[in-house]
Amino acid sequence: MTVQLLNVEISDISMTELLEKRSGTFLTLHTNMLGKLQKDRGFYELLPRFDFVTCDSQVLCIAAKWILGTPVPERVSGSDYFGKFCERYRDDPTMTIFLCGAMPGVAEKAAARINARAGRQLVVGTYSPPIGFERDEAEVQRILDAITVSGATALLVGLGTPKENHFIMRHRADLPTVQLFLPLGGTIDYEAGEVKRPPAWVTRAGLEWMYRLLQNPGQRARRYLLEDPPMLAQLVRQRLGRYRDPFA
Repeated sequence: MTVQLLNVEISDISMTELLEKRSGTFLTLHTNMLGKLQKDRGFYELLPRFDFVTCDSQVLCIAAKWILGTPVPERVSGSDYFGKFCERYRDDPTMTIFLCGAMPGVAEKAAARINARAGRQLVVGTYSPPIGFERDEAEVQRILDAITVSGATALLVGLGTPKENHFIMRHRADLPTVQLFLPLGGTIDYEAGEVKRPPAWVTRAGLEWMYRLLQNPGQRARRYLLEDPPMLAQLVRQRLGRYRDPFA
């Protein structure tokens, strides 16, 4: 059963089922992303082009159950998925990955760690685009060429939302070797060990936002204290039948 969270429909798909998908692209929805989908028409109009949308946020999972009364099928976070994905395909030579995103040197570090775990060159290329690259046609072409030359069949893009989503939808047709497109935000930083993931009990309790806020209050305060809480109020409005899709 699909679940409607404001103007986004969560797909009825489990982590296990998603791991078997070798082509297409999907969105892992977190609270801040849900907020952007109330304001950014360009991002909203990309939604029908995703093959699946999963719920990345334990807070949203809890809210769906206790506010809306309609639990999501399963929490499928991007970072959890990618770790399982690498394990699932570690011995499958037809699956290779390109990492696009993060600060210089971070993607290379992530690639080295992933490949060491896999025992083979699962990650076959990396690229860390400079700020503003999307306005430089020559730089965009260098990125596309690097991905194509690598022969990667899966592309992880970590450029932040919605930039990574627009990049994928704009250039899918320009990347003939890539079958699976993964817009997974900060996953490269996690894989490189640059950002620590919280203990499992923190995530289960829906407190991952607090863990991240304490890690980096300067960067996270606006998002977690100002931008995300209104989404819970919007879900209450949805339950009361008072929510209206701003782009309907």
